[in-house]
Amino acid sequence: MHIAYFSERPYHPLDEDLTIAEGIWGISNRHFDPVVGARLYNEYLDQAVRAEEAGYDGIVLNEHHGLVTCMGAVANIEAAILARITKRCKIIMLGNLPTTVGNPLRLAEELAEIDLISGGRLVSGFVRGGGTEQLSNGSNPAFNRELFLEAHDFIIKAWTTPGPFRHEGRHLHYRFVNPWALPLQKPHPPIWVPGLVSPETVRFCAERRYPYIALSTYLEPTVDLWDLYCETAAQAGYQAGPENFGYLQKVIVGETEDEARELAMLELQGGRAAAFGAIKPEFMFPSGYNSKGASSRMARQFKNPKGGPELFVPRGKFDVAEAKKTINSPEQLKILEDSYRIIVGTPAGVISKIKKILDVLRPGVFIIRHSDGWLDNKSRMKTIDLIGRELIPGLKEIGDRMGLVSPFERIPGSRPLNSPESWERVAQVGALENI
Repeated sequence: MHIAYFSERPYHPLDEDLTIAEGIWGISNRHFDPVVGARLYNEYLDQAVRAEEAGYDGIVLNEHHGLVTCMGAVANIEAAILARITKRCKIIMLGNLPTTVGNPLRLAEELAEIDLISGGRLVSGFVRGGGTEQLSNGSNPAFNRELFLEAHDFIIKAWTTPGPFRHEGRHLHYRFVNPWALPLQKPHPPIWVPGLVSPETVRFCAERRYPYIALSTYLEPTVDLWDLYCETAAQAGYQAGPENFGYLQKVIVGETEDEARELAMLELQGGRAAAFGAIKPEFMFPSGYNSKGASSRMARQFKNPKGGPELFVPRGKFDVAEAKKTINSPEQLKILEDSYRIIVGTPAGVISKIKKILDVLRPGVFIIRHSDGWLDNKSRMKTIDLIGRELIPGLKEIGDRMGLVSPFERIPGSRPLNSPESWERVAQVGALENI
């Protein structure tokens, strides 16, 4: 099992009342302090290097625009730096936005350079981006998926087809395509695609034999997506396995239970742990962005399968002080823990909870998302070391016992299919009873 490190590299020193009232996207950049930003960027790079030293197999980077919880607006810059200053870890992009960069040829060139500098350690991930990305970059959300598909195919062609050649598509037009620097990995770097609950994205991955990475989605709808992937894989002529799947999970670890819970409470400040509920819906899901199928599944994703309160920050007219009491409460943390949106505890306690997820989903990639709360650099380094020392070895042992092979141990899509009519499930729905 491949275990990767992820932090969304948030910008911390914002007034909590502001983030609760406005949401985490669209806050004016007059609140950005470049001195603080400079310090944070360098600390996050240092923490990624520390993760490699602690025993992680990969370092995950993502990209958002205008979002205070993610400073990685140009994640390829961070990837290029890490390509040079790390030695062993895979550099995993989850991912780049070919729909909003404006020039997919430039994106193909940037990624090729990163792969070359890293010695062939790049994992290239492509994403459609959230609704906020369309607004931040002036993109028409109704064209998002078709532009994504064209840009993806164009980048693959730019990496694998000798130039020069001409490209005339629906959205992209190039008279001369001949990137000089090509990726070290052949035919191109591995491609993983993250997602929430879009069935179109799952089918896209299965048809191309790309690993699909679920971003901390509720387990019940995730099992459905795993099955959809396996069914689509069977139609494409292969049997999917753990190597075709990954799962990202927020994990907060302390040396004691009390310390872990103190760190977890920092995670709730400003409503960040409520995920996309902290973004106004008209920004997150602009008209035309999602298909009907994705919208239907999204409704399930944001509904707590165990019942009880939903995980969102209220919008509209409300009292910020009262909302803060609800958001920053032990009750809110319990909701998140009970629904497995966050795992909190000592390494020994955490590993038993993670095993329950592995029993259900059986992914070959497990991404540990560290705290996005207001921790100082020393505290973040301490948690990285603690996870590396006391959690990762145990998870590796569990993965070996369960046969959770990674995409680097078995090529995704290489398993033969017994027959098109009979395919094996990867997710074990019966294990949901133990959650």
